[in-house]
Amino acid sequence: MNLSVRSLWHIWTSLKRCEKKGFASLSSVVKFPSFLSKSSRSWNQPAFSWTLGTSESFCLSSSVQSNTPLCKPNMETTIILPPETVSGMMELDRGAFQKKISVPHVTVKSSIINSVIKCLKKYLLKLEKSKPVRTADDDGDKKEILLNPILVKSLEVIKKELGEIISKDEVTFGYREITLGYENWKAEDILKAVLPANQEGAQSFSIVGHILHLNLREHLLPYKTLIGEVYLDKVPNISMVVNKVNTIDSTYRNFQMEILGGTGDTVVTVKENGCSFTMDFARVYWNPRLSTEHGRVVGRLRHGDVLYDVMAGVGPFAVPAGRKKCHVLANDLNPESFNALVKNCTKNKVVERVKCFNMDGHDFIQTILKADLMERWKDPHFVGSVHITMNLPALAVTFLPSFKGLMNGVQEVLQDVELPVVHVYMFTKETAEDVAIGQVAENLGYLSKPSEVAKAGEVLQDGALDSDTLKNCEKSKSHKSYESLKRHVQEVIHVRQVAPNKAMMRVSFQLPLEVLLESSDEEPLCKKLKSS
Repeated sequence: MNLSVRSLWHIWTSLKRCEKKGFASLSSVVKFPSFLSKSSRSWNQPAFSWTLGTSESFCLSSSVQSNTPLCKPNMETTIILPPETVSGMMELDRGAFQKKISVPHVTVKSSIINSVIKCLKKYLLKLEKSKPVRTADDDGDKKEILLNPILVKSLEVIKKELGEIISKDEVTFGYREITLGYENWKAEDILKAVLPANQEGAQSFSIVGHILHLNLREHLLPYKTLIGEVYLDKVPNISMVVNKVNTIDSTYRNFQMEILGGTGDTVVTVKENGCSFTMDFARVYWNPRLSTEHGRVVGRLRHGDVLYDVMAGVGPFAVPAGRKKCHVLANDLNPESFNALVKNCTKNKVVERVKCFNMDGHDFIQTILKADLMERWKDPHFVGSVHITMNLPALAVTFLPSFKGLMNGVQEVLQDVELPVVHVYMFTKETAEDVAIGQVAENLGYLSKPSEVAKAGEVLQDGALDSDTLKNCEKSKSHKSYESLKRHVQEVIHVRQVAPNKAMMRVSFQLPLEVLLESSDEEPLCKKLKSS
């Protein structure tokens, strides 16, 4: 609508009052020309056109001055986002995402297009499947450059960027109405527009081969089919979207999953740390977010070292260790994981260096690992290091008691040997090192926290225990305190944050000799403390 200068002045002053009361800055959106004053023009002379956009953004336009703000409707950041009308959509309607917007553009001769693009690169309108540079409709020898309406605030900005180009060749400025649609936005923009606001979205996912894997929260389940369709449309090279139905609680640690979109086989092939792994994703556990962690541990191994992989899965530790010419004994209880492990060893040509077992972890430690370790220690030519990986974070620490007394009665073998380094994974509520080490300590019969050392001293001084118990406590206090275990710890790593109060941690420690030689009838001090 056309407004007189008087009306325009009143509107401007009202907006400034709103700004002073704490509203978002309006002066960055509405520029009142400095040349306009009470004395410069007649109060009733209509000189400017005031436009109210559909999203309550205010802009001025004028043909009087060249430095008038280059402002148009819908200048807030939502102008190039999907329309608000799609919020809450549960069945994907791609046509509902269409919206028309007005964008600034510059028209130049084709001969200088490269120079102009170089100057205006940061202002280009960049959208999915939309080219910011087009041939002008009315002149095939000219190019039209579409600019981002959020970034282009005034004509003076564009003039300054173009510099001398304007004076040398004809450059025109204007606005163009374009239609945006579903194809012009990324998956994250589509889902953010549709899904409930102020709640966790569905932007976090993993890609394993051709499968996109989600772990949707309960409030997103009504939208699961739509989410699956959007990702199939938007993420390249995937043909299936799945959602984990429940937490991993099966014997073999694989998850049940629901297909949200797409079809095909759940057998996938992935590459990690220079190796190729093939598996049935529906029957085994695989997390691509652990690639860096796998590489960190394998990076500690050297040619000729020995690796005992107690929970090997499909081989993310065992196979690359074999490629480094380490001697590997790999075990997994899940028959599907074991079969994939065997095939992956063949596929990566490490069958001569990796022996595979399908056993319970406790049994593997107490039989296969024990026998092989004793042979290594007896071999005068063996000069490598020994590593043990236990990658089952929900349960791995509960397998540590299998090492207690493992070499009891064979002390003659333990002469000048290098003790194994154990890399054990776990879940903790916090990422403090002492919390993770405490889990290791508790399962190896040590005091699980520093504060228990003082408590142990109090028990010894009380004299409440008989003389034999006191002797055992003295031994435990000196050899199995929290601090004595901590001296064996080489590294504590926060691998990743699984949930707000759930962290995946790794503790790497050298297995203490007193653990391996522990008598089976020795009661840990920590147990005595709890019962006293």
